[in-house]
Amino acid sequence: MKKYFGFILISLVLILLVLFLLWKNLSLPADKNNAQEKIFVIPPGLGMSQISEKLKEEGLIKSNPAFQALVVSKGMTTDLQAGDYRLSPSMNLEEVIEALSHGTLDIWVTIPEGLRKEEIGKILKESFAKQGVSFDVQEFLAQARTLEGYLFPDTYLFPKDSSPQDTVIILNNTFKAKYDSLNINSNLSQKNSLILASLVEREVKQDEDRAIVAGILLKRLNNDWPLQIDASVQYAKANLECPANDITCKWWPIVYPEDLENISSGYNTYKNQGLPPAPICNPGLASLKAVLNPQSSDYWFYLSDNKGKIHYSKTIEEHQKNISQYLD
Repeated sequence: MKKYFGFILISLVLILLVLFLLWKNLSLPADKNNAQEKIFVIPPGLGMSQISEKLKEEGLIKSNPAFQALVVSKGMTTDLQAGDYRLSPSMNLEEVIEALSHGTLDIWVTIPEGLRKEEIGKILKESFAKQGVSFDVQEFLAQARTLEGYLFPDTYLFPKDSSPQDTVIILNNTFKAKYDSLNINSNLSQKNSLILASLVEREVKQDEDRAIVAGILLKRLNNDWPLQIDASVQYAKANLECPANDITCKWWPIVYPEDLENISSGYNTYKNQGLPPAPICNPGLASLKAVLNPQSSDYWFYLSDNKGKIHYSKTIEEHQKNISQYLD
C-alpha cells in the first residue's frame, strides 16, 4: 500500500513539474532575440480570446490559452482596453499583459451619424477624459464653426496629444476622402448634396429608405414644393433655445405644430422653399450615397412612425390618412 501511495505521489509531482515547465516555456517571449517594437491595435469590442488570437497571429505571444489563463488569474479581464500599444516579440507574457493594462498610446472615439458639431465635441471631450486627457471642447467648436456637415462620422484613433484643431482636420479630411471615393451620379454641388444628405440622415433610420426619401425631396425641389422637413425645424429651434457652444443642451428638441408656423429661420423648410442654408448635421456614407444616387418613385409624401418605419403616399389624402393611422 505504501508503495502504491508513493507511486501516486511521485506521479503527481512529475505531472506538476511537467505543467510548471510547460507554463514557463509558454510564458517566455515569442522571440527573445527580436526586440523590434511594433504597434499592436485592439479595435473596440474585441474580447479577451480575440485579443489573444491577434497577439499570437502577430507573433507577440507563444500561446493563446497561457495568455488568457494569466489574464484571468490576475483579475485583469476588464483591464484590456481598445487602443494601440507598443509591444515587441522579446517581451514575456507578464510584460505583454502589463503593457496592455497600462493605457493606450491613442484614444478610440466613435462618432455616430447625424450629430451636430456640439454633440461631436461632447463625445470627444468625454472620450479624452476617460483616458485622463483634457480636451478643449470650446476650441474644437471654434475650429469647426463653419464645418457643420463636413465632420465625417466614423470610428477614429486619435493620438492622446491631439489638439482640437488636429481632430477637426482629421474629421474633415476623412469627409473629403469619403466623398471623393463615391460614385457621383448627380448634378448637385457638393454643398447642396451635403445639405440634402444631412436632411435624409435625420429623417430616415433604415438604409433601404434613404434613396427613396432622397428621390422624394429632390422631386419636391424640382417642382418648387417646400421640403417640409421637421428635422430642419428642430435645428432652427435648437439654435434659438440653446446657448452657443453649450454641449449639455438638448440639441434636437421636440417640434410642435406652432413651431412650424412661428419659427422664422432659413432652416424652417415649411415656410421657405428650397434647401436650408447649410447642413443640419454630419451625415454618414449611406445618406450621401442615397442623395447622389436617388431612387425615383411615384411618392410625394412620407412619414416616420414612432418605431422609425417609413410610410409613403402619393397624394395628400393618403398622407393625411397615414398621419391619422401612425402618428395620432
